[in-house]
Amino acid sequence: MSDLLAELYPWTKSFHIMSVLAWMAGLFYLPRLFVHHTEQSETGDEKDALFQMMELKLLKLIMNPAMISTWLFGLLLVLTPGIVDWSSIWPWTKAISVLAMTWFHMWLGLRRKDFVNGVNSHTGRTYRMMNELPTVLMIVIVLSVVVKF
Repeated sequence: MSDLLAELYPWTKSFHIMSVLAWMAGLFYLPRLFVHHTEQSETGDEKDALFQMMELKLLKLIMNPAMISTWLFGLLLVLTPGIVDWSSIWPWTKAISVLAMTWFHMWLGLRRKDFVNGVNSHTGRTYRMMNELPTVLMIVIVLSVVVKF
């Protein structure tokens, strides 16, 4: 099995990067939709229904599959011999950041349900601030993997 993973490494890495790009796009865009949803619509109006449809499709059709494939290809990379040196710090900082990114994804999913149920309690400002979290995590992940600090 390890020989197969080593042979498929360039493909696995390529699909992992593509998955991460799609996931990150959604993690950047969904909070921005929440900002506009909060500031430009009222519960039950036409814009509310439009925002809910856009948020649902982004989450279910793009973000969830991208997160799952990111995890799948990432775990395959971890299992590929010679790729991860667990005695270094970088795989741990990356792992913690990926877990935080996954938590953020789930938090966004819960906020979407708040809009569906008409109980959103967060302001546009809160969503703007939370929109910075994936950027910080991305910086940590890229530096961890490339610089291997």
